Amino acid sequence: MIIRRFKPEDAEKVSSLIVKTLREVNIKDYSREYIEKNVQRLQPKDILKLADWTHFYVVCDGDRIVGCGAIGPYWGKVDESSLFTIFVLPEYHRQGIGRKIIETLEKDEYFLRANRVEIPASITATPFYIHMGYTYKYGIRTPDEEGLLRLEKHR
Repeated sequence: MIIRRFKPEDAEKVSSLIVKTLREVNIKDYSREYIEKNVQRLQPKDILKLADWTHFYVVCDGDRIVGCGAIGPYWGKVDESSLFTIFVLPEYHRQGIGRKIIETLEKDEYFLRANRVEIPASITATPFYIHMGYTYKYGIRTPDEEGLLRLEKHR
């Protein structure tokens, strides 16, 4: 498996892997309505917009994209960054791919320049991020109005 930077022609495959993961994995923690609302916000055009202002990576198993993740500035700040859109196809879970994505993002210049990195995490992914060394922002362990937990890592 290789990790490489996202290319515009990857948008359709990335969107499909996110939709599949949301519908098959995140559904255990969220309503169908919530999932479908997010599906609408993660279409190929939305992935392309995100890739315009972040450093977006994909994990490939041959020519199949099986994971993705991005890092970018936190609200335009130069000393803070944020991780976005970290997903792994359900059939590739528990193979170290999520860890590889985090390790790649943590070597990126947006991570290295930051004093603090935030993740707007799903309920589903929070245990994984905690395992990777992220902690609850302000100690808040309940989802916010977006249904997300805010996690962070200080450097």
